[in-house]
Amino acid sequence: MQQTLTVQLEKPVLSVKVADNGSLPSAEGHSAGRDGKIEVDKQGAIKDTQAQNDAFSQTCRTLKALTDKLNQFYDTLFTGHKEEIARLSVEIARKILAQKVQNGDYEIESIIKEALANAPTRQDVVVHLNPEDLILCQKAQQDEQNDALAGIKLVPDPNIGRAECLIETPKGMVESLIDEHLERIGKALKTAD
Repeated sequence: MQQTLTVQLEKPVLSVKVADNGSLPSAEGHSAGRDGKIEVDKQGAIKDTQAQNDAFSQTCRTLKALTDKLNQFYDTLFTGHKEEIARLSVEIARKILAQKVQNGDYEIESIIKEALANAPTRQDVVVHLNPEDLILCQKAQQDEQNDALAGIKLVPDPNIGRAECLIETPKGMVESLIDEHLERIGKALKTAD
């Protein structure tokens, strides 16, 4: 009569070795069997570690590919809208400047000084100004402490906008016009990296 043997183990079985039916291993075989089992466990651990490393490497490659695609999308998005961003920035600046000019919130003397710094010469200089700005400059010119406007001829020019000027010298002309400044800023924004 056959009997069934049931064995309950506290821990899971990591490896199994099938022995020949009816033969018991010798003391040497038993020792070799243990070494074999240990060797099999080391091999399995090495394979598991390698599989984990491979999975981690694959995840890293996937993340790098996704990062590259995201950066490419950002560059495409920014480049595609760069001109629009520059145009909108210039239009916002134009509206702010128009409001400041309308409110008289500017210093015409500073605008003239900046234009004079770009003039090819300081001799026989004629500054064309908006008639409203001319009145302010004539007062500043009469002020003995204002050396920047000394010796400069100021003339009214209704074609020149407020907060703008045109410098005329024997060697050439320098314009300080809001629209030209904004146009240069817009070009710089479009070509900036």
